[in-house]
Amino acid sequence: MKPVMVVTGTRPEIIKMAPVLRALRKRKLPTFFVHCGQHYDYDMAQKFIEDLELPAPDFSFKLKGASPNTQMARIITHMDKLVKEKQPSIVLVEGDTNTVLASAIAANKRGVPVGHVEAGLRSFDLRMPEEHNRRLTDHVSTFLFAPTKTAEANLKRESVWGKIFVTGNTVIDAVNQHLPIAEKKSKILKEIRFDRFVLATAHRAENVDDLAVLKNFIEAFAESPVPVVYPMHPRTKKRLRQNGLYTQIKKCKKVQVLPPLGYLDFLVLMKKCELLVTDSGGIQEEATAPAIRKPVLVIRLSTERQEAVEAGFAKVVGTGKQEILAAIKAAVENKKELPNESPFGDGKAAEKTVKRIEEEFVRA
Repeated sequence: MKPVMVVTGTRPEIIKMAPVLRALRKRKLPTFFVHCGQHYDYDMAQKFIEDLELPAPDFSFKLKGASPNTQMARIITHMDKLVKEKQPSIVLVEGDTNTVLASAIAANKRGVPVGHVEAGLRSFDLRMPEEHNRRLTDHVSTFLFAPTKTAEANLKRESVWGKIFVTGNTVIDAVNQHLPIAEKKSKILKEIRFDRFVLATAHRAENVDDLAVLKNFIEAFAESPVPVVYPMHPRTKKRLRQNGLYTQIKKCKKVQVLPPLGYLDFLVLMKKCELLVTDSGGIQEEATAPAIRKPVLVIRLSTERQEAVEAGFAKVVGTGKQEILAAIKAAVENKKELPNESPFGDGKAAEKTVKRIEEEFVRA
């Protein structure tokens, strides 16, 4: 069998592809691991690879200071050469980043099948660049590994031509595999000033690049009825500095700003916190893992993780300061029992995905 080319570009992709890489190696299928460097900072990429005890990528590069168009052009160029040289049986991508779409295009143009892990997610909000990326990737993919029946229905509604398989989401696999390790290794709780806290993240371009929205977030965190622990994305820190807000949030006694965290540290904070406030898609999923089971306030106008909302884990609260504050207050004062099972599967998504690949390319 020709190698399975596994491509990542960002921190969430590394996390969600880690179980797939392990499952491929467990089944002794030839693998070629590529990291495209959309997240090139050590704390945003290599630290995660080390935390998850993954082998170093077989090929990697960095995309410093590039616009989205330039990023995609560079990735397509690199991936075109790699796909031509390695002639993989399939190129596996995960999610909805520029890396995902660019790699899928490069493989498709070389006539190599694309496998899209986490296919079929839809926010139905075309203001989001991620919505463009995932839709286009789904329509050039030969194999679509949908995490839920809802995602499968989205794909069928759009009449995608590839084969659809419902597998669950590999992020649940990742939590199950790594939380026990995190609780043994992580020392992050010794650094936290608060006994009770809300864990917050914000990084999406449509939020942090909008000064009004960014100010809403910072003021809401500062006025939260429960202290906030805030691991800060480099993009967010840059925008805060540009607008003279970074010193303000750093001096706030009720907010503890942290640098970007490794995956193990973040898992421990998710387990310990009372509530998550985030614009991240992956965190909405991780919070539903049985070992975490935490409510999530989504500080966006929409979500592509509707299953988390329907199951009672997540609530979309928008980007207004008062709406965020009211939602935090309601969540900490009126705690509700959350489901014992995740709507994103049973933690065996990677195994199911790799089994399908094996059936298509080895047993065929």
